[in-house]
Amino acid sequence: MGRVADVLKTMEYGPAPESATLANRWLDGHGRRFGLFIDGAFTAPGKTFESVNPATAKPLARVTQATGADVDAAVASARRAQGPWASLSGHTRARHLYAIARHVQKHSRLLAVVETLDNGKPIRETRDIDVPLVARHFYHHAGWAQLRDEALPGCAPVGVVGQIIPWNFPLLMLAWKIAPALAMGNTVVLKPAEWTSLTALLFAEICRDVGLPPGVVNVVTGDGKVGEAIVRHTGIDKIAFTGSTEVGRLIREATAGSGKKLSLELGGKSPFVVFDSADLDSVVEGVVDAIWFNQGQVCCAGSRLLVQESVAPRLLAKLRARMEKLRVGDPLDKAVDMGAIIAPAQLQKIERLVKQGSAEGATLWQPSWACPKEGYFYPPTVLADVAPASTVAQVEIFGPVIVSMTFRTPAEAVALANNTRFGLAASVWSEDINLALDVARQVKAGVVWVNSTNLFDAASGFGGYRESGFGREGGREGLFEYVRTIEAPRPARPTAQGGPAPAAAAAGPAGLPPIDRTAKLFIGGKQARPDSGYSQKVLDPHGRVVGEVGEGNRKDIRNAVEAARAAAGWAGQTAHNRAQVVYYIGENLAARAGELAARLAQMSGDLAGAKAEVEATIERLFACAAWADKYDGAVHHTPLRNVTLAMPEPVGTIGVVCPDDVPLLGFVTLVASAIAMGNTVIAVPSERHPLGATDFYPVLETSDVPAGVVNIVTGARDELAKVLAEHADVDAVWYFGSAEGSAMVERASVSNLKQTWVGYGRPLDLERADLRELLRHATQIKNIWVPYGA
Repeated sequence: MGRVADVLKTMEYGPAPESATLANRWLDGHGRRFGLFIDGAFTAPGKTFESVNPATAKPLARVTQATGADVDAAVASARRAQGPWASLSGHTRARHLYAIARHVQKHSRLLAVVETLDNGKPIRETRDIDVPLVARHFYHHAGWAQLRDEALPGCAPVGVVGQIIPWNFPLLMLAWKIAPALAMGNTVVLKPAEWTSLTALLFAEICRDVGLPPGVVNVVTGDGKVGEAIVRHTGIDKIAFTGSTEVGRLIREATAGSGKKLSLELGGKSPFVVFDSADLDSVVEGVVDAIWFNQGQVCCAGSRLLVQESVAPRLLAKLRARMEKLRVGDPLDKAVDMGAIIAPAQLQKIERLVKQGSAEGATLWQPSWACPKEGYFYPPTVLADVAPASTVAQVEIFGPVIVSMTFRTPAEAVALANNTRFGLAASVWSEDINLALDVARQVKAGVVWVNSTNLFDAASGFGGYRESGFGREGGREGLFEYVRTIEAPRPARPTAQGGPAPAAAAAGPAGLPPIDRTAKLFIGGKQARPDSGYSQKVLDPHGRVVGEVGEGNRKDIRNAVEAARAAAGWAGQTAHNRAQVVYYIGENLAARAGELAARLAQMSGDLAGAKAEVEATIERLFACAAWADKYDGAVHHTPLRNVTLAMPEPVGTIGVVCPDDVPLLGFVTLVASAIAMGNTVIAVPSERHPLGATDFYPVLETSDVPAGVVNIVTGARDELAKVLAEHADVDAVWYFGSAEGSAMVERASVSNLKQTWVGYGRPLDLERADLRELLRHATQIKNIWVPYGA
């Protein structure tokens, strides 16, 4: 196989035909047949399938369909390479990433042309957006490779990472995933999309030519079966996937209980919100960039146009005039605005949904001119007068189609913007920056662009809320997807001393039985009897009954979730106010320290250990309060005239299933770190030692904690955890029980793709926990891009 450099000797910046000749020369150099890239070398092509040019509907090359044995070989290669790669100094890894960036720039013309031929997007986009961003990601992450040990102390690489990328940004998605993985010391098995594999193979040549150690990057091509083999492979430590929400669900289910780390960047139905204070001419150009960029085949495309009623007719008139001037055609023509749809199946999906939107009452408008007949083209389209509940307002079309709705007030705009199961991105347009930022804060999306759209950079994280997935790509926040915390040995617990534990139960006067006292649940700021009416006994180490707690069920969880959702205003409290409440909890716990220590000692038989645990809990509350207004965001240094704000936001309603170890400290650490960040909580205390949590009720009742912020349901741990994980109004579940329970929680979370943090049966060292790790799980980063200057 010829080296890329040999092809590039003939490169000229010429018109489109010369560009096509350049790519054809590269393809012909491979005989238009490509093998896999494993262990630093290309295999001989095996069984192959066609890669087709969407603009001409003609074959470009034949690409190998990998087998299960090929995936095994790629994973084995990555595993052999991972230890040596991770053991290199940060500077050495940085030099490798820097070399890749330099070669991407050197070969930028060829990369851009091959990407356009393979994907159908205009050469202006691949040349001016995609390829420069690819180089930027490798440059940026070369810096993080250099700084990893200093910037992320106590972190180590995850290991071997399986990465599955889509067809809409084949080369850019590759860079988004490979650059941070390599920077942090991982090795990679990458599967490009079946329809668009060529630039991944060209990138593999670059890796070989710059001397990247064999096995650090492996590329296996093929259909969905290859992706499934990677997802299910026991030698993979993490899966990073970008694609549809439907496939994301399958991956979440397939990896449940495997211990694999998972990040998902999924679909979207992003709102493009226009207020009457916006510059409408700028809005029109923004719409062009939002929905007709890459033919609308963008997960964060601004596909829902929400316009203030007073300016909607004017804006739509301007938009129709602009659409008449858009140019659709040969994507290698530098004057073309829109290229081809990726494949006939995608084109048919777009046509079907547009027809359905019209049938449901939308007003269809398309330009007067016709699209080319050769290839897979579709015109820019507006569906106006769309009802919020209609199919086209809720389903991702993934094509050059925008649906338009109107609103009257900012509150209505926010409600419409959030009326979707997705939460990937949003765009807000207003010359009133106060209004724009206020709306940006309220929209449930991982990225919000103000008076701009579709801006990306390696320094700024990208990723979604809700069913748009979890995890971030890019920025400092994206690095945590590719590292794990190094586990330190757990310290020995102090031995019992300082006197025996209190008696299990005191008899009543004159030999009468003691008065029954069964601890209730704590829901909506009040103690509540369990729906079942039943209770379960709590035993000390000698099997003696020390108390009883209510046995919660599905209805109790439902009531607790409703109370937690009703208390969502807690997130709107200032961080200072949240800190004061958490400090107050610590203060009131200190006043009851002796009482709580006695209760813990009843359950454990260790009075000295109980006293130490109470003191550690008070200290932990103060630490959570201290972080409440100090765990803040950043202004990312993106190379654009933008203030790019990375703002940690609460995840929402979190189900917290607590460990049996250190029952009071574990319960308080998890709950306090969640509420300090503005979340509301449904906590399931230790099943074996729940009385520490139930005796905590009076502390909560006297500490100004708003009703519903903390809800506590005692009972069978795994039964309650399953209900929480299946509940559509729970945004995340933290579970620290058995390995089987962890797998159950991950499987049950598929319903709304909620975030999960599970222990897989390993003890959680909450006595020495780094609160910053807990706070990362309690927050999700929203990046708000605010342009400035003329």
